Amino acid sequence: MGKFREKLEAGEFVITGEVAPPRGNNCDKMLAEVKAYAPVADAVNITDNQGATLHLSSLAASRLTLETGLVEPVFQQTCRDRNRLALESDLLAASTYGLENFLAVTGDNPHSGDHPQAKGVFDIDSTQLIRVACDLNEGHDMNGSPIDGATDFYVGAAAFPEAEPWDIQKRRIAGKIDAGARFFQTQACMDIDVFARRVQEIKEMGAHVIAGVLLLKSERTINFINNRLAGLMVPDSVAREIISAKDPYEASVRIAIEQARVLFEVADGIHMMPLGDIETGVGILREAGVVSK
Repeated sequence: MGKFREKLEAGEFVITGEVAPPRGNNCDKMLAEVKAYAPVADAVNITDNQGATLHLSSLAASRLTLETGLVEPVFQQTCRDRNRLALESDLLAASTYGLENFLAVTGDNPHSGDHPQAKGVFDIDSTQLIRVACDLNEGHDMNGSPIDGATDFYVGAAAFPEAEPWDIQKRRIAGKIDAGARFFQTQACMDIDVFARRVQEIKEMGAHVIAGVLLLKSERTINFINNRLAGLMVPDSVAREIISAKDPYEASVRIAIEQARVLFEVADGIHMMPLGDIETGVGILREAGVVSK
């Protein structure tokens, strides 16, 4: 059992980060980011063609991350690019490579990415993919046929605590838990009061919640989120506080620190999303008292 799984299941607070594989086969920058996270993170998500844009496969990048011995990878797999046969095959490959932590996500529509002519597969959805991983853990494929050697994935999923209507989101989360999800990594926290209430509801349903903290950085970042990211909106009050500040970047850091302090009390972990500024992300966690200085 990996330390990430061990800590979460023992009720200890965890830290995760996020790293994008390169747009090519030069992994130096990615591995440098992994190294930067290592002093504070229990695991690092390796994204799967995030934003529907071309990157090195999450499978290969996760294996390289594992080989560093610095921090555990979370192998991320989307339903967008592969049918059920390919998804199952890649999960078996991941297990063979020694990957344990797995996050199932639907994936962005390819029309919004850098290959808009690509056809989205979406043969199964993320809830079904969670069940597939759990089926493999039980020693059979999704059709019920036995496999020669069971996997041992620690299965997670994405959650959107501030998405509306909440009743629909909550039912989706419940479905993922029923399918076998043990932990959720959430979209970024924006309204801390709403977020905290809904994190508690998810925890009461029997899953661990790793809450997302996003470094908003600038007016440009805020506009991108509001105009391009479905299901996420920066509240006007937060946007005004950052945009009107003498130093918007400094204001965004202060807001992230405040969020991390609150989430440390209500969530099971923090998923830090510093948009490439990993040293700043680590500093936010330290200033919030989430990790030791």
